[in-house]
Amino acid sequence: MTSPVLPLDLLDLDSLLTDEELQIRAVVRRLVDDKVRPHVAGWYETGHAPVRELARDFGALGLLGMHLEGYGCAGSSAVAYGLACLELEAADSGVRSLVSVQGSLAMFAIWKYGSEEQKQRWLPGMASGELIGCFGLTEPDHGSDPANMSTRARRDGDGWVLHGGKMWITNAPVADVAVVWARTDEGVRGFAVPMDTPGVTAKEITGKLSLRASATGEIVLDEVRLPADAILPGAQGLKAPLSCLTEARYGIVWGALGAARDCLHAAIAYAGTRIQFGRPIAGFQLTQAKLADMALELQKGFLLALHLGRTADRGALRPEMVSAGKLNNVREAIAIARQCRTILGANGVSGEYPVLRHANNLESVLTYEGTSEIHQLVLGQRLTGIAAFG
Repeated sequence: MTSPVLPLDLLDLDSLLTDEELQIRAVVRRLVDDKVRPHVAGWYETGHAPVRELARDFGALGLLGMHLEGYGCAGSSAVAYGLACLELEAADSGVRSLVSVQGSLAMFAIWKYGSEEQKQRWLPGMASGELIGCFGLTEPDHGSDPANMSTRARRDGDGWVLHGGKMWITNAPVADVAVVWARTDEGVRGFAVPMDTPGVTAKEITGKLSLRASATGEIVLDEVRLPADAILPGAQGLKAPLSCLTEARYGIVWGALGAARDCLHAAIAYAGTRIQFGRPIAGFQLTQAKLADMALELQKGFLLALHLGRTADRGALRPEMVSAGKLNNVREAIAIARQCRTILGANGVSGEYPVLRHANNLESVLTYEGTSEIHQLVLGQRLTGIAAFG
């Protein structure tokens, strides 16, 4: 009998990482083990997580906007950020969503397209976790087709008036600022909207069966009056919010692997101790075939994520590459979670084990930041030169 190895040790993938990257991963893993794992099953069951407390913990470690430069951000590499997302989602997809939406959507939008005054006003507090941001793009009737969004912004003297609504917005119930996208006479524009502005209402979405350890809400904008300096001056057209989505999708490419790894760890441990027919089920051929196939897909997903990270760090990452990564890694992660559930049998549906929680969370991850179908069409357009949207 040989000694077992952990799933990602199968191909010695750690040898592809630098010492600094390994150290960052270890620090994030320790934080997650201390602050998240002991409590996350309870958060999921109650549908409530201490988002502000977590944001401050993550901010103290430099995880919020960690791949951005300046304004209190860590300026880490894309690979280091990806490894952090992997460790966060190994605990729970909702926890990783908090970091992704804060850093790769809300903070990135202000960092990339905001004025210097907007950056100074919002980014340092968001990097520390004292301020929380959200990203208002999706609407009740417009998800995959943001070009036809209903939210409108019209000029009113020197300022703007916003009217409309956004749906399925992570962090909205607890946010201090929302980056809201609206149609104007000049095209799609972005606005930094303080959530305490008169006319802004955030309603928490309850009854979710997925991402229950994440705060999700609906934003209602009822004739919201904003000063002229609320608009993000560099964001003109739909390409601006789509570029933010590319940033967030990159983190998901890594994060989904964390959920899959955690499921596989749980399944291997369970199979080694669950006795049926007088022996551990890990010793049965069908179980080993499942474990081997899942471990193989996990290695392949990691290599894909690492390639995208190295490509991003040399400034050559293209949106369709990120689409390929999200399409593959989330699809494989949810398949791994479901297969691991079969190894755990009836115990797989118990909150005592993380597997079905991960599978339920990944149902949301499969949809947000672009559905699998949208990413297939992105790749199809790249391969054929023909847009099949609509």
